[in-house]
Amino acid sequence: MTGLGQANVSKHLKMLSQAGIVSRRQEGVCVYYQISNPFIFELCDLVCNALSIKIEHQNKHFDALDVIRQPR
Repeated sequence: MTGLGQANVSKHLKMLSQAGIVSRRQEGVCVYYQISNPFIFELCDLVCNALSIKIEHQNKHFDALDVIRQPR
């Protein structure tokens, strides 16, 4: 689904697990991961909203520059 190789995904999941962002549970040869703290979803929402606001402000500045640059 990610388009990444299994080894690459495993490496990233290991790092996330070591950082405490995800927890892992092994059942036989399968390993299941889950977000360790629901607050992480809120944190992601905050970051996404802040980035959206920043991009919106940048677009307004670019639009203003386009108006100034247009020949009259």
